[in-house]
Amino acid sequence: MPNETHNPARGARHNPANPYNRRLFVKEHPEGLDDFDEALPQTQIFFEHARTLVNKVNSPDLGMMFSVNPYQGCEHGCAYCYARTTHEYYGLNAGLDFESKIMVKQNAPVLLEKFLLQPDWKPAPVALSGNTDCYQPLERKLKITRRLLEVLWRFRNPVSIITKNRLIVRDKDLLEKMARQQLVHVYISVTTLTESLRRNMEPRTATVHMRLQTIGELAEAGVPVGIMMAPVIPGLNDHEILQVAQTAAAHGAVAMGYTVVRLNRTIGQVFENWLRHHYPDRFDKVWNQIKELHNGAVYDHRPGRRLAGEGRWAEMIKQTVQLARRRYFGGRTMPAYNLGAFRRNGSPGLFDDL
Repeated sequence: MPNETHNPARGARHNPANPYNRRLFVKEHPEGLDDFDEALPQTQIFFEHARTLVNKVNSPDLGMMFSVNPYQGCEHGCAYCYARTTHEYYGLNAGLDFESKIMVKQNAPVLLEKFLLQPDWKPAPVALSGNTDCYQPLERKLKITRRLLEVLWRFRNPVSIITKNRLIVRDKDLLEKMARQQLVHVYISVTTLTESLRRNMEPRTATVHMRLQTIGELAEAGVPVGIMMAPVIPGLNDHEILQVAQTAAAHGAVAMGYTVVRLNRTIGQVFENWLRHHYPDRFDKVWNQIKELHNGAVYDHRPGRRLAGEGRWAEMIKQTVQLARRRYFGGRTMPAYNLGAFRRNGSPGLFDDL
């Protein structure tokens, strides 16, 4: 039986059918009610003994990189999350299942150490949160991400982290040490400065104020921190690009990245339902502009276009981000990773800072 914890808020309002399942389980209501509220599911934790952990990513959009995801599924409940469809491979759905049924790789630190001990490993940055947030709520108790950072620090292997949770400040002691040897880049996801939009779109994430505070604390500690405005959604948050950049830079951010919204497969159903519920007055405008980003669809799988989009809205977003970078991040940059500090066996040298 899985362990359970309770968290009342949920992001998805729709459970799309899993395209890999031959049978569909539905609940019928003999009263004929079109809409009614059911109790939201409690979070279920499924501990698994993974066989592999580090994934090699050869995406033309991202370049070659390695990613580590200690959790599958994410309690943050972001309506737009591109990782939702990964739950379908478990026989689950991309809606509430993704937010409430979390797979935990308990042995992740052991697997990471085993991977770094390979004699043919050439030191390269490892990305935490390539799929789901490594600092989601369960991390507060389980501390798997903390132990992964301890392994990476012991081997002096570079790491890139992206999160929208303030919990990362807990590990500031490790991040400071890694920063002194140019072994870490941190990106805080800041999609909006409008708290009501954040609360609807990313229900169990840190508030806007807390994210900005996190940027400031990390920057003050000497940890290089940037922001990811991902996704940019026309009609919802695209008008905030310059303000987000200016505010983040004022708190110490040194870089800005972005992607446009992409609603692959059943995520389109989840987001459409969410958008109709929360913003019915602007549904048509937002939905049609998303389609303009992707040649008439809400998702484009083509490399080079799926993250940036194409057409007039994509070009306007691109130019606005470029302006924001020049205006607010000019002269700032993420430091280059120090690949020469790697410890082949994870053992300290005579003069190493432990």
